[in-house]
Amino acid sequence: MTDQLLLELAPPPAPTFANFAAGRNRAAVEALARLEAAPGVVDPGVVYQVDYQVVYQVVYQVVYLWGEAGSGKSHLLAAAAGAAGDAARRAVLDDVDRLGEAGQLEAFDRFNRVRAAGGSVIAAGRSPPAALPLREDLRSRLLSGLVFQLLPLADGEKAAALAAHATARGMKLPADAVDHLLARLPRDLGTQFAVLDAIDRYSLARKRPVTLPLVREALAALALR
Repeated sequence: MTDQLLLELAPPPAPTFANFAAGRNRAAVEALARLEAAPGVVDPGVVYQVDYQVVYQVVYQVVYLWGEAGSGKSHLLAAAAGAAGDAARRAVLDDVDRLGEAGQLEAFDRFNRVRAAGGSVIAAGRSPPAALPLREDLRSRLLSGLVFQLLPLADGEKAAALAAHATARGMKLPADAVDHLLARLPRDLGTQFAVLDAIDRYSLARKRPVTLPLVREALAALALR
């Protein structure tokens, strides 16, 4: 098998809540997962614990996620869209901060239809809802539910995610190889995992352990040195 075939990157798996590296965003993931379990209504009598703080669940139909590029907004929206059982009762709106006049009108109309059906709305943008350049009625609806700022993974969290993915594949990934990968790969974990999978195939075909020299060799073949 040629190096090109060995190192061909497989498409990333479909986004799910399970394959999202939550890091400091665990509360947002748990809220979305609970919304999937009971769309539109959450039992106010149930409590759950996040980072040692008890949070009381409330009835809500809206979750808004905001944060910088690479923080995971699109992944979580895609996961929510993929998990939705009844599309008529779920609206998923990405990049709401970029909506023009027509897009805002369409989003407002969709928002109202879904809520009238007893469903839920999950939206995302780069700014908190109060700062969104939107018509007031749409912005107020986004403010009516739960709002979470998504924080990008810290370097240590990215390293832990790569190490965990390697372990799941039965790879022994040295710490210096992890540092080298993080310094040279794109920021999104999907691409990082795909490259790691290709390195694993390369290692197995060469019958060589995964070491920093082998990682450098594989990245050079991928033009990612």
